Amino acid sequence: MISSTDSNKDLSYLTNLPNALEKLQIFNADLAQLESFTPVIQGCTGVFHVAHLIDFEDKEPEQVKTRRSIDGTLGILKACLDSRTVKRVVYTSSRATVVLNEKREGILDESDWSDVDNIRSLEIFGASYMISKTLTEKAALEFAEKHGLDLVTVIPTFINGPFICPRLPGSVCTSMAMIFGDRDQYKTLAKVLRVHVDDVARAHIFLLEYPEAKGRYNCTTVEMTMDEMSEFLAARYPKYPIPTPE
Repeated sequence: MISSTDSNKDLSYLTNLPNALEKLQIFNADLAQLESFTPVIQGCTGVFHVAHLIDFEDKEPEQVKTRRSIDGTLGILKACLDSRTVKRVVYTSSRATVVLNEKREGILDESDWSDVDNIRSLEIFGASYMISKTLTEKAALEFAEKHGLDLVTVIPTFINGPFICPRLPGSVCTSMAMIFGDRDQYKTLAKVLRVHVDDVARAHIFLLEYPEAKGRYNCTTVEMTMDEMSEFLAARYPKYPIPTPE
């Protein structure tokens, strides 16, 4: 487990987990100091790379964030190569790397990539994240192929389910918009698929252990329309003022 370099950060939500004293080891690491990952990765046989820079307020230019993300990811992959013990890396990507392209019909699959130029032209909320995520996944796959590193990527949609971190995850917050009465999020709700956090975790473990795994893997479920979600939530949580489909 890798924490931020902020020594005052409260990690009790991790250290209080069952058997954490015996099974959990926490390191300080910084993407700007790639050598800090060497002791983390040394001796490992598998690595899950699940982190990505989040800056939806665009405090930094898109190009800066993308460069930092790519450099940090490639630095971690180099540390995996140098360890000589890592047999596979599982990289967590995002639906953002797939869905924003010119394909209008049919089912999107692992061969589809978002069009970065198209994302820039749309000027939508979170565009810099979508761009950096797409370019970082491509860079990771290209690096792995060039250097013979066994890497697979997991591409989840909106992740939902129980969480242990102190803050409400953004995807969970959006998915609960009908319960919160947050009408501004309804437009987003109408366009996304969802996946349970347990299924995402199982997908990571499976792809680490399954020897034939190669390339990219979408991780999602069947679509639930806003009408269906409204009816489901109203029946399950009658005490909340869930809006009707109308």
